[in-house]
Amino acid sequence: MNGRTAPASVGTDAGLLAPTWAGTPAAAEMTDEAWLQAMLDVEVALARAQFAVGLTPATALAVIASEAHADRLDLVALAHAARAAANPVVALVTALTESVAAKDPAAAEYVHRGSTSQDILDSAAMLTARRVLTLIATDLARTATALAALADTHRHTVLAARTLAQHAVPTTLGLKAAGWLRLVTDARTRVRAVASTLPAQLGGAAGTLAAYREYAILDGGDSRAAQGGIELLAPFARALGLVEPTLPWHTVRTPIAELGAVLQLVTGALGKFALDVQTMSRTEIGELSEPAAAGRGASSAMPQKRNPALATLVVSAARQVPAYALVLAQCLLAEDERPAGAWHAEWQPLREALRLTGGAAHTAVELAEGLIVHPERMLANLELTGGAVVTERLAVVLAPALGKAHAKKLLTAAAAEAAETGRPLTELLRAHPELSAGFTPAHLSELLDPTRYTGVANALIDRALRAYEDDEDRYEDEDRGGVVRWAK
Repeated sequence: MNGRTAPASVGTDAGLLAPTWAGTPAAAEMTDEAWLQAMLDVEVALARAQFAVGLTPATALAVIASEAHADRLDLVALAHAARAAANPVVALVTALTESVAAKDPAAAEYVHRGSTSQDILDSAAMLTARRVLTLIATDLARTATALAALADTHRHTVLAARTLAQHAVPTTLGLKAAGWLRLVTDARTRVRAVASTLPAQLGGAAGTLAAYREYAILDGGDSRAAQGGIELLAPFARALGLVEPTLPWHTVRTPIAELGAVLQLVTGALGKFALDVQTMSRTEIGELSEPAAAGRGASSAMPQKRNPALATLVVSAARQVPAYALVLAQCLLAEDERPAGAWHAEWQPLREALRLTGGAAHTAVELAEGLIVHPERMLANLELTGGAVVTERLAVVLAPALGKAHAKKLLTAAAAEAAETGRPLTELLRAHPELSAGFTPAHLSELLDPTRYTGVANALIDRALRAYEDDEDRYEDEDRGGVVRWAK
């Protein structure tokens, strides 16, 4: 360290450079204090499980539980001490043991009994992840509700669909919102699914549960320890509200990799919605606006600016989380029965992915619930191409009379003339002899009306809303049946 001594304390990680999650509920669940408390909760759950099978006295459990509070430990000192063992659990166990011993020396013998650092930290990671996933699922539910209302309300609000950044054919805001809704409901389904399968971790030094078994033999003889430490798995997982693992997963890292994949999917889904809002709120487009709030979207230099701040925060998360998910996926390559570096590389990316996703989900609620629609700008933008937005329809209608190739050639030439002369395409088409001969002015006006060419958008919106309602009914049935318990 170039001869310099590290400071005794460090600064605050309050999210100064991470406004996506700063101040959101997910941030509170991802602080160092929250992680420390989660590890202490796991130590208590271990003692509780060992008590459940008769291996830890009630008095020892009571003392361990009473001392397992993060605010009683020096977090900064623990963080610095973690460098020695390359993980924070070793120093934590020492500190907790000393605290318990000061109150009851006999109880100190039952702290971390038979355990290993990875059992504690992995289980704590699942515990904190479950807490954040609960917040994410609740926020996704609110966003979905808002988007469903938007789809229904604006099923007949027509605007130009854009493909490869150009006007394509007319669509409706309701159909766009239905697409956003589908993304959010798919993400919510996957969040619920992964949250319901988060496993506790219990394996001992190398995944054999050997020390747990030896302590069981020491306390009660071979007959009581016939299954080694396996009898601890169920009460341990139950004490944490996690799933009982089939095997220790020290180097079977699918739970972590799957978490990363789901968080990437969530931010990607929300990011698509937010990116569309960004584009549609451009000054020259002006079809949507974010909800206003004091100071929101302000510029330090330009007083007139009202930037799409909420959408920007969500897009920022969507661009970052895939990188963290990639690190978590690479950590599937965990050598032997305990990797040197792969496990350690997971912690910060997992934390960042969780709080970024939690922050994005919380921000998306406000964006979806307060989104301001400008239908008049949508109609005005439809007219920018002078009717070119409906040439696909004309090509189809003209094909039987003129032939498909000739119809397309006619319309392409008319569009080129409109672009060159500045005359509206609709004016050129009304004056075209082949069209005026085949269609009455009223029929031609109808064919050129972009609001009359939205296909089956309305029926597609109905399908999306029915699917959303079916999902809601299923969630209610699951929650009522105790399969998954979530706040809606």
